[in-house]
Amino acid sequence: MIKACIFDMDGTLWDSAEEVAKSWTEIVKKEYPDFPEITTEDIQSVMGKTMDVIARLLFPSLDETAQMELLDKCCKWENDYLREHGGVLYPELEETLKILQKDYNLYIVSNCQSGYIEAFLEHYDFGKYFSDIECYGNNKLSKGKNIRLVTDRNNLDKAVYVGDIQGDYDATTKAGLPFIHAKYGFGTINANVPVINSLS
Repeated sequence: MIKACIFDMDGTLWDSAEEVAKSWTEIVKKEYPDFPEITTEDIQSVMGKTMDVIARLLFPSLDETAQMELLDKCCKWENDYLREHGGVLYPELEETLKILQKDYNLYIVSNCQSGYIEAFLEHYDFGKYFSDIECYGNNKLSKGKNIRLVTDRNNLDKAVYVGDIQGDYDATTKAGLPFIHAKYGFGTINANVPVINSLS
């Protein structure tokens, strides 16, 4: 039997909001000098949403094409920035992954752009802990469909998704998997689900 834990990224494994905000501000100021800087709070408010929604929320004065062009530039620079600088890992992350890996295959599914998960794995040398990853940026599929995709292509017999916001729970339900709420993250869940207050 293949048992698995599938993880969300932001608010579950790490908090990269401050570093993302710094990297995006560099691009936004270069492209649109009159735009306000992107704050950590701005990034935290949109984490977990798909990239098209993020573009619409953060760049409302631009038309859809310009929104996506600016977002694409931000995301490409963000990946390089995070690969070098990393983010803030939640306490005891690596220790927890080492323990879990003894009995479970580990995976990541996120609504992020292509290259974001890879930047996280490369900066911390965490690729050795995860068997597979998937994200919205690779295939434009919803998180629920990507959770199901990872479950099916890895022939997982028993899997659980760990995430921190309502959207994670909704996606997990659509994928037909049980859910664990990372309560230390960014959001609350409107459902009675198992909760963890820390990774350990």
